[in-house]
Amino acid sequence: MARSCPHQPPVPSPAERARATATRAGTAALITGPLPGSGEDRDDQVLRVAPTLHHVPASGAATLQVPANHPVVTATRAAEYLPVMLELTDSTPVPVRQPVRGLVWVCGRVRVLPARVARRAALRIAADHPDERLLDVGHTDVLLRLDPGSVVLSDAEGTGTFTPAEVAAAAADPFVDQGDAWVAHLASAHSSLVAGLTRHLPVALRRPEHTVVPLGVDRLGLRLRVETAHGDHDVRLGFSRPVACARTLGAEVRRLAGLTDPEVSPRRAAER
Repeated sequence: MARSCPHQPPVPSPAERARATATRAGTAALITGPLPGSGEDRDDQVLRVAPTLHHVPASGAATLQVPANHPVVTATRAAEYLPVMLELTDSTPVPVRQPVRGLVWVCGRVRVLPARVARRAALRIAADHPDERLLDVGHTDVLLRLDPGSVVLSDAEGTGTFTPAEVAAAAADPFVDQGDAWVAHLASAHSSLVAGLTRHLPVALRRPEHTVVPLGVDRLGLRLRVETAHGDHDVRLGFSRPVACARTLGAEVRRLAGLTDPEVSPRRAAER
């Protein structure tokens, strides 16, 4: 992750950012110690399991789809509850040199959901996020349920440790679902807006040889990534007011850019 510049505008609370980061995260890794019968007894042995699919609600009680014959499933069945840490990685929607925007670690215990419960859970997940891989649940795959104990966030704004209840109680980001599509659309189709936004950069970063790309958006502002020959810098641009819809978001971005431009709508970007 790139280092942020000091003296930034207001940002969502750490718990809000943890909730949004966990929801957006495209990559998950289940981390355990040595599994029984693995033949490894070193204290520093760490095993990383990439689930076939992951779903993380606001409570942090993640559902993880893994092959039924995976050793972590065998170990979980034997122990009933297996201590684990779930690492969730939120990456940028546009190509940059350092693509990780944030990390969330959820510590807790996993258990194997009974087949009937797993099928119902798969249907609930599919209703919100259709994915043909869920068809394998109950056949070649099973679902693990993570009972969270603590949540840790690390992003460009800082770090924080929370209880699952604190994260669940945090306000949901209005752009968590369509924000990345909006950012990618802004980067690819609205170069004049991006160029206008650079007027808010520190003077040392306003050089033609630097690469500037939008990195992320939330209800309070927009983040830009500036790639230079000497390193990467994240700069946050604050909105004049919190935004919660495509219309106010487009108006705020045009205001920051000092331009009159067709509205950049998350809904339109997602439909492209």
